[in-house]
Amino acid sequence: MTTQKPPRQVLDHIPADIACLDDYEQLSVDFLPHAVREYIASGNADEITLKRNREAFEAIQILPRVLQRCENGSTSTRLFGQQFKHPFLLAPVAHQALVHPQAELATAQAADAMRAGMVASTFASHRLEEIAAQTQQPKWFQIYWQTPRENTLTLLKRAEAAGYSAIVVTVDLPVTGMRNRDQRAGAATQLDFRTPNLDDLPAPPPRQLERTDSLVFKGPMADAPDWDDLKWLKQQTKLPVLVKGILHAGDALMASQIGLDGVVVSNHGGRSLDGIPAAIQCLAGIRKTVGDQFTILVDGGIRRGSDIFKALALGADAVLIGRPQVFALAVAGALGVAHMLRILEQELEINMALAGCPRVKDIKSESVLCQNGFHIPS
Repeated sequence: MTTQKPPRQVLDHIPADIACLDDYEQLSVDFLPHAVREYIASGNADEITLKRNREAFEAIQILPRVLQRCENGSTSTRLFGQQFKHPFLLAPVAHQALVHPQAELATAQAADAMRAGMVASTFASHRLEEIAAQTQQPKWFQIYWQTPRENTLTLLKRAEAAGYSAIVVTVDLPVTGMRNRDQRAGAATQLDFRTPNLDDLPAPPPRQLERTDSLVFKGPMADAPDWDDLKWLKQQTKLPVLVKGILHAGDALMASQIGLDGVVVSNHGGRSLDGIPAAIQCLAGIRKTVGDQFTILVDGGIRRGSDIFKALALGADAVLIGRPQVFALAVAGALGVAHMLRILEQELEINMALAGCPRVKDIKSESVLCQNGFHIPS
């Protein structure tokens, strides 16, 4: 058996050879225990969807326009009346104490320094109130549905009181996928998955299962939310409510019809069901179905400013950045996350300028060419 090297200490500076987000991912191998690295990096089953998330972006080409006036360009955008410096936010990523002792507190500090939005996770390593106190930038709260539904309502009301300005309900992981790579690494037994945001909630009543009952269908799926639950949740708050984990245009349309405020087109970073499309492949069709006024975000496989540009061209209002923030946090803490955000900001500005799109609203479907089995609906 190969002996794993002890992880390096978190850096207090940014090495000159970190030039892009992939550099943080490659360098993180030296800063994370093996089980932690596998837990973060792995996808479900054969990781077909995990790989597809990147391959789909590579199949999209940017078609630039030249000789455009760009001196007054800006990456700023608005979502639900909230002003954002850039059309990308930090995605909800759980259990960040696995990679850094300050966890989401450091991530929020980086978001504040870089004027970036952040979505805090129900499964964060710190309480949602502590995270909110670290940033003055727009912050949203992500909810995993809790049973009974009054527990979900408690999380919602805490988020409102703490100053979160939108709610994101993740619905594509009611049961955990078979993540073989982190199973082999022993993540479930070696890692500390504390969830302080749930500590004060009453435990749901135990479910009595017969020996012949399915542990999936009679277990977690019996407590999973449905559209009526989301409609009820929307009625409990004046905040915008988005549903995260949408790939089918019919589901996006349903979200719109029951009064939700937006969707996040997502396959959970390839960690839920393997063999499904990349989120970016579904984006244009969803936009065509729900129309121009419904808010759409997308995540999964975004590693460059050019990826953000492509997502905006295909119909996203903004994107979420997931794994890269954790790799940067592991390497250099809040400084690393801030640097990662700065890289994306610079890359996006350069892409917009060279593509002849000085403002976010100028990035249109005709700014890209698509191939390999998906297209932009007319």
